[in-house]
Amino acid sequence: MNKLSHRFCVAPMMDWTDRHCRVFHRHLTRHALLYTEMVTADAVIYGDRARLLRFSNLEHPLALQLGGSDPAKLAEAARIGADFGYDEINLNIGCPSDRVQEGRFGACLMAEPQLVADCVAAMRKAQALPVTVKCRIGIDDQDADEDLRRFVDIVSATGCTTFIVHARKAWLKGLSPKENREVPPLDYARIYRLKAAHPELEIVINGGITTVAEAQAHLDHVDGVMVGRAAYQNPAILADVDRTIFGSEAESPTRADALHAMVPYAERHISGGGRLSNVTRHVLGLYHGQPRGKAFRRHLSEGATAASATADVLREAIVLVEARSRERSYAA
Repeated sequence: MNKLSHRFCVAPMMDWTDRHCRVFHRHLTRHALLYTEMVTADAVIYGDRARLLRFSNLEHPLALQLGGSDPAKLAEAARIGADFGYDEINLNIGCPSDRVQEGRFGACLMAEPQLVADCVAAMRKAQALPVTVKCRIGIDDQDADEDLRRFVDIVSATGCTTFIVHARKAWLKGLSPKENREVPPLDYARIYRLKAAHPELEIVINGGITTVAEAQAHLDHVDGVMVGRAAYQNPAILADVDRTIFGSEAESPTRADALHAMVPYAERHISGGGRLSNVTRHVLGLYHGQPRGKAFRRHLSEGATAASATADVLREAIVLVEARSRERSYAA
């Protein structure tokens, strides 16, 4: 099995990084490691697996993120995920929402490192894919370098070698998930120190990173970078990843390249009973800050929501922005 590269990853984001989003992102970067939305172990075991877990082969390399705290259930869910063809299984120890806490998983498990270790050990034993952990730098008053290192020491003793660390601690009471992404201060230095203390581990930094240039700067200190909201809200940044981060010599795709590639995908999705808006909602930020960007978003937002909408709406949106680009090049 080839070792996955975590040098640049797109974060798992609930309601955002579904299979349509991931196909779109893959047309912008071939090498970034993509992640699913978090899926609970119970949902994988007892729910509609085809709906929850299916993906296109275009999406590789692709990791499945699981949530839970029962080692036996997580082991079964990991085995199912491996059978579906994912490249990695990731355990969510970072989500701070009340609902997640009530289910005893997510960030609250940083207070129970031995339970996390038991879960990881069971997941690794059940299947052959690498198991990684996504966590915070701390929670509540458990907020010191020593706390994070103790957590990592206990979990890494199971053979887990990759930790994706969000550079903000989580307040489990009093802050919403959105506030937990914005209010606690970023502390990148703590993650740098964690890497220095554990040179044998692969440490990936996450939180507040908005550009490929920022990602490059972090790579002087850690092994990889995970970008979340910026990759979704301004997806054009992903077009620079392969050349800048991975050293690819291939020409970077243009925005229009990525959109043209999505047209046949959208047609297949519609022919299978889906709606155009399932696909196009993920491309709305592609022309963020660009000429005709607002017109592009308006055309898709208004035209793609009807049940009868076809991929022609997407074609029209491409013509709308490409015509403006040609006008600008002629004027120059």
